[in-house]
Formats: sequence, structure tokens, C-alpha cells
Amino acid sequence: MDRECLASALVDHELGMVVAAMGSIEQWRVKKSSFPPLVAILFNLGGRKATDHGVADEIRHISSQFRSIPVIILADNEDLAQILTALECGARGYIPTSVGIDVCVEAINLAAVGGIFVPASSVLSMRHLIDPGSCDRQPLAGLFTLRQAEVAQALLHGKANKIIAYELNLRESTVKVHIRNIMKKLKAANRTEVACKVKDLFAERTLAESDPK
Repeated sequence: MDRECLASALVDHELGMVVAAMGSIEQWRVKKSSFPPLVAILFNLGGRKATDHGVADEIRHISSQFRSIPVIILADNEDLAQILTALECGARGYIPTSVGIDVCVEAINLAAVGGIFVPASSVLSMRHLIDPGSCDRQPLAGLFTLRQAEVAQALLHGKANKIIAYELNLRESTVKVHIRNIMKKLKAANRTEVACKVKDLFAERTLAESDPK
């Protein structure tokens, strides 16, 4: 029943894909002729952990069987060690069940176009281990506020507004305001142009560092 409810919720929230609720890969192989080609696989671990006996092997097996198809993990646990284990086994994203269905939809779409979603809360819990001097936002310092720099970086990586809002713990409407202000500062007509100009800023920094005067 849980699988069917999740499948129905994804469709209701405009995932934009046909969703097939299957109990196993073997069940999918039997019924796949009734469905369009695979775009993504959402592997629900439930309460199991990626580090539990046999689970990592399952993730590794599915990822190797469907090399061209992103495998996204859905799990109750959002400990960073579990996320890293899943990614090391070939997963292309990790969605904790604590997020809303809208974020789940955006995470699946992100994986389908080559991106990788991980919960920001898990990554930020290790922020104290990162050297502030190596902050990637440095090229944007002086041009944007800290929040604008974070949003600009997210746009550079092609993230949707819902994903940005979740990762930065902001309202989606606030993200839109930041994007409008970023566009004004960069004199950009759209978010694609913002991404291009931000990429250029990082390229200029790399050039300056490699050719000091």
C-alpha cells in the first residue's frame, strides 16, 4: 500500500513521468513491457540503513544493472554516513522521508537530468570541518550578499527553486526575490544567463590565481 500511495502522490504533484510501483527489480522485468522506458529508479529503503548488512550490495547491484538510469535512495535515515555510503555504491541521489513530496519530485527530476540531490541538513551538520578560507563563494564576495551568493551558486548547478528553498531553509518566494536581485546586479535576462555569468566569475578567479602579477 505504501508504494501505491507514494506513486499516486508523485503523480498528483506533477512529477511528469509514469510511475510504476514495484516490489522488486524482478517484478519490473516481468511487467516492463507495459510501461515506457525507465527514466529513474526510486529505491525505498524505509527504516533500513545503507550500512546495514546486505543493503549496500543491493544498491550496488541495482546501480550496476541500470548504469544509464539514475538510482535515487528514499530512506528514513538522513545521517551523512548513510548518504555517502549510498552514493559510493552508485546512487545518484538520497531523499530523506522527512522532506515534502514537492522536494521529492524536484530531486527525482534533478537526478533524471544528471544532477545529484542530497539533504542540505546532513551536509551542513559537517560544516565545521570545512576551512572557511576555501569557501567557494569567494568569487561572489563584494557583489552579492551571502544569501544571494548561495542562491547564485545553486543556479549555477541548475537547481530548481524548490530545491534551493529546501537546501537554504528559505521560502520559495524568498528565493524568487533573491533571483530577481541577482539578475539585476548581473544585468541578466533570465536564470540561464545568471548561471553563465556566475560561471564566468569563477573562471576569472581561476585565471587570476593561475597567472598572478
